[in-house]
Amino acid sequence: MGKIDHKVALDGDDLKDFVNDKLFPYLRKFRSEAPDTIEYKIGEIFHELKNKLTSGYRLREILNTVDEMHFRHYEEIHELSHLYESKIKNMGNAGRNGGEYYTPRPLIKAIVKVVAPKLGEKIYDGACGSAGFLVESFMYLTENQAKLSSRDMQRLQKDTFYGKEIKSLAYIIGVMNMILHGIEAPNIRHYNTLSDNINDIQEKDRYNVILANPPFGAGIGREIQQNFPIKTGETAFLFLQHFIKILKAGGRAGIVIKNTFLSNTDNASVSLRKLLLESCSLHSILDLPGGAFQGAGVKTVVLFFDKGTATKKIWYYSLDAGRNLGKTNPLNEADLEQFVKLQKTSADSENSWTIDMKDVDKTTFDLSVKNPSKGGEATLREAKDILKEIKTLDRESEEVMESILQLLK
Repeated sequence: MGKIDHKVALDGDDLKDFVNDKLFPYLRKFRSEAPDTIEYKIGEIFHELKNKLTSGYRLREILNTVDEMHFRHYEEIHELSHLYESKIKNMGNAGRNGGEYYTPRPLIKAIVKVVAPKLGEKIYDGACGSAGFLVESFMYLTENQAKLSSRDMQRLQKDTFYGKEIKSLAYIIGVMNMILHGIEAPNIRHYNTLSDNINDIQEKDRYNVILANPPFGAGIGREIQQNFPIKTGETAFLFLQHFIKILKAGGRAGIVIKNTFLSNTDNASVSLRKLLLESCSLHSILDLPGGAFQGAGVKTVVLFFDKGTATKKIWYYSLDAGRNLGKTNPLNEADLEQFVKLQKTSADSENSWTIDMKDVDKTTFDLSVKNPSKGGEATLREAKDILKEIKTLDRESEEVMESILQLLK
């Protein structure tokens, strides 16, 4: 690596104009390369990026610092990937743009361990965000890298990890995250997963393993809902239908979803639970405490299921971290150790139990978390159901008051 020649090195407005008018347009042209190359991914990244630095002098300071880094050294690349991960985590904790992309790494690791992807399987996340599930799956499969052949590594690079992401910032973060962790040309598409009609999915489109934390929230328009047999404005419920459909027979999945999915009484929720239970073996449910997702404001569960046979029994594990989770007390790997251990044999404990499908109401398919060793837990109801009950109680109160006034006349 040579030294900077300050006599010819651009600075100030000259540097800023060069970056904006020549360098970025040049790098964007890399998209003309083959899609499975790192050059193409660089072109994709710069197609989505704009130079946000308004000072060419500050840009020069940054470039001088970056020039001293050795990106070909494994140790420094590894260190840079950890730095990148910590920045994504901080974005999530601060509740800014990255917050909707960040899933706690200890939870991702636990989900990957339970689903246990194997070499040769295709792994998919249709709402990949910062690509945490795909990165952790790569780390899991390369834990004993010395035992992997060059052909194995080639397969991991080219034909194993697949993702889609609709938002530009998340897409860029995800691609960069995978590159920094050793996957040179990630198979991530900047694409709206829900825009495809799931009836058009064919066998060639399917995956062996699906790991995902789809976005929560209502407001999906009717045009998108037409792509799904069960119409609903809840984003996560549409994603769940997509995941069930695109999973291969015999395939395995670990999906994070709001815990109200287990007990909602609306037609879409009931129909979706019925579809899941009848087309897949929902063998395990991990119930997470509030605060597991910092700043999310909702409680979540993780659904673990295999496609191809109907559900017969469901093993529940209700995580009790023994403390209030939050920014200063985040979820850690030790919190999930017992869950991962007990899940292997579906063992009963103070925090785990099994239900038989013959005991589940076939009209509601209610799967509420009710720990028998703790007397059950209150089911969280939908806000609209609570408001309906409040209106009913208000109406009854008005009638009582009217009766009292009549008596006083």
